Amino acid sequence: MHFFIIASLLVTLSALFGYVNVRVLKLPNTIGLMITAILFTLGLFLTSYIDPTLLSLTVELVKEIDFKMVMLDIMLGFLLFAGALHTNFDKLKEQRWPVLVFSTVGVLTSTFLVGFFTFHVFDWIGQPVAFMHCLLFGALISPTDPIAVLSIMKQAGVPVKLETKIVGESLFNDGVGVVIFLTIMSIASGGSTEGREGEVVQSVLTLFGIEVFGGIAFGAAIGYITHRLLRSINDYEIEVMITLACVMGGYVTALYLHLSGPLAMVVAGLLIGNDRMRDVSMSENTEEFVDKFWHLLDVLLNALLFVLIGLELLIVELSSAYLIAGAVAILLVLLARFLSLILPVRLFARRLEFLPYTSTIMTWGGLRGGISIALALSLPKEMDRDLFITVTYVVVVFSIVVQGLTLGSLTKRLLGKEATKVAEGEH
Repeated sequence: MHFFIIASLLVTLSALFGYVNVRVLKLPNTIGLMITAILFTLGLFLTSYIDPTLLSLTVELVKEIDFKMVMLDIMLGFLLFAGALHTNFDKLKEQRWPVLVFSTVGVLTSTFLVGFFTFHVFDWIGQPVAFMHCLLFGALISPTDPIAVLSIMKQAGVPVKLETKIVGESLFNDGVGVVIFLTIMSIASGGSTEGREGEVVQSVLTLFGIEVFGGIAFGAAIGYITHRLLRSINDYEIEVMITLACVMGGYVTALYLHLSGPLAMVVAGLLIGNDRMRDVSMSENTEEFVDKFWHLLDVLLNALLFVLIGLELLIVELSSAYLIAGAVAILLVLLARFLSLILPVRLFARRLEFLPYTSTIMTWGGLRGGISIALALSLPKEMDRDLFITVTYVVVVFSIVVQGLTLGSLTKRLLGKEATKVAEGEH
C-alpha cells in the first residue's frame, strides 16, 4: 500500500506538472516537467518559512524513494527498449562503427579525462578529492543519457545522420558506463592496488567482457526468441504482452546472470523494432498496438523520471562550495567530452561523410540525466558522496535545461542552410 501511495502521488504530480507545462511554459515535455518540479521544490522551500509541514512531508516522501533502484532496476530497461524499438535500425547500421567507438573508447577516454581534470581543479578551488573518487565521478558523468537524448532529439531539428550518431551512442554507452563505474568502484573499495596491477587489469577486462559482450549476446538471443514467438501467432493483445515479458523477464534474467541488462534491452529492442523483422512477425494491427503501447509507457516513465529528478533537489546539499564545484564541473565535463570525440570523429569523418562541426554538436548534444544521478547516489559516504551528488545534479540540470533548449539553435547556427537541406533530404 505504501508503494502504491508514493506511485500515485508521483503520477498525480507528473500529470499536474505536465498540464502546467503545456498550458504555461510550452517547453519540450521532459524539460518542462523537470523545470516545473524544480520550481515546485523551490516553492516548498519558500513556504517553509511560514509553515515547514509540507516541506517536511515532501522531503520524507523523496527520501522513501530509492532513486538508484527505481532508475537502474525498474525504469531503465523499459525506457531503453522503447527507445531502441523506435530507432531506425538501417540508419544505425550505417553508423555502427563510429557509434561503437564513441560508446566504448569515447566513454573510457572521457572517464579518465574528467577524473584527471577534477582531481587537479577541485584541489585548486579548495575541494581536494582522492584520484580514484574523481575517476568514479568521471565514470558516472561520462555516459550520455539515452532517455534525455531521445526525448530532446525529436524536437531539436538535428540532421538525421548526426542524430543517429548521438542517439546510437547514448543507447549503448550507458551500459558501458555502468560497467566502468562498477569496475572502478570495486578497485576503489579494495584499497591499494600496488603490486597487483596485472590482476586488476585482468579483472577489469574479464568483467567488461562478461558484462558488455555477454549482455549484447543475451539481448540478441531474447530478441530473436521474442521475434519467433510474435511470428507464430496473430493476436495483438498477447503479442503486446510478449514484448512486455521480453523486457521484464529479460532484464531480471540478465541481472541474475551478471550481464548488462541495459545493453541486452537495447539489442532486443533494435532487433524487434527492425523493419525487416516487423514485416514478418507482426500484422499491421499488431504493429500499431505495440508501437502505441510502448510510446505511452515511454511517455509515462519519462514524465515520472524527470519529475523525480526535479524533486531530488530536496535532498541535495546546496552549500555554496558544492555549487561552485558543480559550476566548474560543467566546464570540465564539456571539455572532456569534446576532447574524447576529436580522434574518433577524424577517424571516420571522410569515409562516412560527417557533417561540419560534428564534434561541437555532439559535445553539446551529449546530455546527462537520471543514470548519472542514480550512480552518484550509490556512492558510499566515504567517497565524497555529498559533494558528487550535488556536482552531478548541477551538471545534469544544466545539461538538460540549457544544452537541451539550445541544441536546435546551435545546430542551425553552425550548419546554417546545410542543416535544413540535410534534414529535409533525410526525412
